[in-house]
Amino acid sequence: MQIIPLPAFSDNYIWLLRSGRHAAVVDPGDAAPVLRHLADEGLTLVAILVTHHHPDHVGGIEAIVAEHPVPVFGPAMEDIAGITHPVSQDDEVLLPELGAEFRVLDLPGHTAGHVGYYGEGVLFCGDTLFAAGCGRLFEGTPAQMYDSLGKLAALPGDTQVYCTHEYTLSNLAFAAAVEPSNAAITERIVSSQALRAAGTPTVPFPLEGELLTNPFLRSREPEVIAQAQVQAGHALAAPVDVFAAIREWKNRF
Repeated sequence: MQIIPLPAFSDNYIWLLRSGRHAAVVDPGDAAPVLRHLADEGLTLVAILVTHHHPDHVGGIEAIVAEHPVPVFGPAMEDIAGITHPVSQDDEVLLPELGAEFRVLDLPGHTAGHVGYYGEGVLFCGDTLFAAGCGRLFEGTPAQMYDSLGKLAALPGDTQVYCTHEYTLSNLAFAAAVEPSNAAITERIVSSQALRAAGTPTVPFPLEGELLTNPFLRSREPEVIAQAQVQAGHALAAPVDVFAAIREWKNRF
């Protein structure tokens, strides 16, 4: 199975999964690049997977299914037009035409009902986990996002993470401010800059690298704790409170 990025808007990726002449798409906020790719490659669409309700993730569903009437999987806890198969934690999404099977993960935080799809060694996590970052808390609480990120951090380290925005360089700039002595962050900035200079996406990325460079997964690290306490202006005893302080700092960064 191939996974192909279809750039959309200013920094979105719509992910197209392909095996032979069959395809599925994840978070099609814009129909145009999807329909164009399907037509150019002569592909048959078999499914749409959606992580959450924001327009840049669902805006293309109506136009796509008008030409390709397929099942649309999406979060049961969110009201999304066009969803035919509501899913939640531990549901299975079977795509036999692609030889693929995914397990649904509930990932509240960015939105109240956000979900992810994990299987075949890959994770489609929408706007929950980014390279060296995480999504803003528009509807959920810091505790919810902290738990959601912990759920993702527990997946195998070689999992390839497919988020839906090219935020890597800006996220790494923040990560370097949180942990200025972290050599892994410095190395990742250099490699990511090289990728972008070549016009190559920085996504996907291995989950194990996030454990070394993503401040939102490092709330127990002394330097992260120290920086969070500076931002909060008082001592922080719990990792979730460290996370909350770092997330609030990122909002202002």
